[in-house]
Amino acid sequence: MDAVRVALLREVLAGTEWLQATRRFAGSLRAAVGPREGGLLLVGSESYEPWHLAAHLDDEAAWSGLPELSPTLVRHRVPEGSAVPAHLAVGLGRLEGAGRGETLLVVAPDDPGAGLLERVNDARRGGATVLALDGGDTELHTLAHDALSAPEGGELGLDTLQHLVSAAAGENSLPRPGRRRFQDRLARLAEHLAAPPPTHW
Repeated sequence: MDAVRVALLREVLAGTEWLQATRRFAGSLRAAVGPREGGLLLVGSESYEPWHLAAHLDDEAAWSGLPELSPTLVRHRVPEGSAVPAHLAVGLGRLEGAGRGETLLVVAPDDPGAGLLERVNDARRGGATVLALDGGDTELHTLAHDALSAPEGGELGLDTLQHLVSAAAGENSLPRPGRRRFQDRLARLAEHLAAPPPTHW
């Protein structure tokens, strides 16, 4: 989903609680990652790997000049062999070393599983900030410092929620002097194109 579609989606959702909720959660994410690059760990459930969110956060990190938004994707299953790129070879063992100054973002549309919850609990006890985007799992919510849910059958699906959060995470930064981000220009263009024509008397 590109910036124009995100802008149009926001227009559709205007007046609902979702825009405020996703911006609030994105603000929590930005505050948690701080200035440290490489401190954002992203993990899904055993049956769901959040590839798209990893890619979108990577894009936001580049567009907004905030490298700390670029996540490390933590995987339940890492293929064996030297042909696996380093950024795709980070397994669940990485969560054992998570601690103060790091942020763990858990994305789980389904049951995260006892094994993952145990590792998330260990990371939290080690000092990591835990955030959750999920389908409403109560156990995960008790471990998270902040959580946002898209329950099954609700107004928004988790994929849409991830797009809104990643876009808002980049926008929560202050623009660099004399430079407007490309995404901001696209969003303004979309708003202009979607606006009703002016009325002439």
